Amino acid sequence: VLDGAILVLCSVGGVQSQTLTVNRQMKRYNVPCLGFINKLDRAGANPYRVLGQMRSKLNHNAAFVQLPIGVESNCKGVIDLIKQKALYFEEPFGLKIREDEIPADMRTECTDRRQELIEHLSNVDDKLGELFLEEKVPTEQDVMAAIRRATLKRAFTPVLVGTALKNKGVQPLLNAVLDYLPHPGEVENIALIEKRDQEAQKVVLNPARDGKDPFVGLAFKLEAGRFGQLTYLRCYQGVLRKGDNIFNTRSGKKIRLARLVRLHSNQMEDVNEVYAGDIFALFGVDCASGDTFVTNPKLELSMESIFVPDPVVSMAIKPTNSKDRDNFAKAIARFTKEDPTFHFEYDADIKETLVSGMGELHLEIYAQRMEREYNCPVTLGKPKVAFRETLVAPCEFDYLHKKQSGGQGQFARVTGILEPLPPTQNTVIEFADETMGTNVPKQFIPGIEKGFKQMAERGLLSGHRLSGIKFRLQDGAHHIVDSSELAFMLAAQGAIKSVFENGRWQILEPIMMVEVTAPEEFQGTVIGQLNKRHGIITGTEGAEGWFTVYAEVPLNDMFGYAGELRSSTQGKGEFSMEYSRYSPCLPEVQEKLVHDYQVSQGLVVDKKQKKKN
Repeated sequence: VLDGAILVLCSVGGVQSQTLTVNRQMKRYNVPCLGFINKLDRAGANPYRVLGQMRSKLNHNAAFVQLPIGVESNCKGVIDLIKQKALYFEEPFGLKIREDEIPADMRTECTDRRQELIEHLSNVDDKLGELFLEEKVPTEQDVMAAIRRATLKRAFTPVLVGTALKNKGVQPLLNAVLDYLPHPGEVENIALIEKRDQEAQKVVLNPARDGKDPFVGLAFKLEAGRFGQLTYLRCYQGVLRKGDNIFNTRSGKKIRLARLVRLHSNQMEDVNEVYAGDIFALFGVDCASGDTFVTNPKLELSMESIFVPDPVVSMAIKPTNSKDRDNFAKAIARFTKEDPTFHFEYDADIKETLVSGMGELHLEIYAQRMEREYNCPVTLGKPKVAFRETLVAPCEFDYLHKKQSGGQGQFARVTGILEPLPPTQNTVIEFADETMGTNVPKQFIPGIEKGFKQMAERGLLSGHRLSGIKFRLQDGAHHIVDSSELAFMLAAQGAIKSVFENGRWQILEPIMMVEVTAPEEFQGTVIGQLNKRHGIITGTEGAEGWFTVYAEVPLNDMFGYAGELRSSTQGKGEFSMEYSRYSPCLPEVQEKLVHDYQVSQGLVVDKKQKKKN
């Protein structure tokens, strides 16, 4: 949905774990950005250190386009290095901007920083580079044009400064958005034409605001308002008018538009039409986040979906009072539509309702929202980590499924290889049909794929999902009478079971990026606690009596850490964590998981239970 972004950094905290996550998202979707170093008025503010972190930690080719006139309690305004003017923000909320000459004690620094800005730009922009080599002084327009060209290519990040609380530096930031970030017509947006058994075809949408092409829009946010569900959409192509009919390409549902609104903060403005590039909202539309809408039902288009990571934590959940089940169901239905990382399922084996998400805190927040917004207090069970099972080395299979019990029998044979995917793909599964000829008729291939995916839902090693594996179907055999899609589905399941017996398997666990900040006197204690939890320290920083340690820690070892950190740092320590990747777990962890699963399935007798008996 975003064409450009503002990367906001704290002038005290600098680049934090959440900053790294946001930066990865911008890189994944190729979103150009501005940097804004905020909170200049806070004690310990140091924008120069933050710029260094942007270059070293985020690998941005970044340079100041503004300098602060004082920091902390002495924060007075900013210097525009391009126009070479000082800007002072007056009146209670900085509404009036007064332009003045650069203070005498900052002129040398401004000259040096402006030269640094031009050098950084010259390295990535040919036009400005030529002026630099010819030792010509670029004009204000030359520099601004170069910043825009380099920013749109993601080759440069202009950095502005200010304090949003006191509205200092905010107006120039908004001007920079207009000057340096792309408008909708400059961004190439791709939609997919998806047809069964065919590779998705990419289509470039027309961003022109002329309404000549049919409407294509994306629902990117859902919100429960006073008048029912409010759906935020972006128009990517064409025009949409009040009274038009639109179609959800996922569900095929037809919706007639009685009302179109444009939103600004909490204000709504009724409009009669919206064009490509506009963001607007609809009331009472039954859809999910990520759905594509069109006015022409023959357009089988869907916008490229965002990357949604698999959940890493599951918890059992149930309403505290059985009479609240209706409200509980409404809350779950709404939250799963709003948030694609929030999952809900009923596990028939343990007879419990499970919710899954990106962390313990993620699920606790939804539990609090159920009580606050739906008057439905819930009880959460002990967190369960979403382990995965994967194959260590390729393993061949040749499985024959044959059953004859009078009448039409079942016959199917599948041969091929089950192999591990690269570590970067260890959260997905793949199926490849490599058959030649008619030994396995094409109409039975979907049955084989279905059988493989059903078996991947629950592994036989520890009962967790399979991931990071590829099912390569190479050959097989069929019977002209007894073969069916069901027979080949069962054959694929039998093939997976045979690989479980003959192959080498290992269990993967989610690894979290953890950032801990605490007073320096507790550094040894904090690092010791992380080491005890099998953490790998990836870096440390210190500033003004405080330190920050960065580590990668298995999620399974992070439960209860918040309380331990508070008690060991006299309540002064704080931490944050983000999902990083899946990695093989320790041998003793795998052994325990396998043993617990075998006990739960009655395959072995638990020693403790045996002693009791």
